[in-house]
Amino acid sequence: MKIFLCCAAGMSTSMLVKKMREAADKQNIDCSINAYSVSEFEASLAENDVCLVAPQVKFQFEDFKKRAEENGKACGLIDMMSYGMMKGDVVLDQAVNLYQSMNNK
Repeated sequence: MKIFLCCAAGMSTSMLVKKMREAADKQNIDCSINAYSVSEFEASLAENDVCLVAPQVKFQFEDFKKRAEENGKACGLIDMMSYGMMKGDVVLDQAVNLYQSMNNK
């Protein structure tokens, strides 16, 4: 499973990616997790299974979700509280659930 976080290219998203990777290691979840800016959305979507949109760019979420679904990919909006508190395990669970729901259709 390949996950990417779509953000405004801020430092905080890189920290959340690190927390998510740590959670994946603890849970033995085989995945890659990276962060990309909104300008890299299309290229990132082609290479990944799940897109998680950071709260600071939520104004683009509906468009991103539509593009993801057209390409058979999952897309979700990261909860502002989970993002702000750097809850890597919670955000990872969201990505896994989105991935599983897309593959069970």
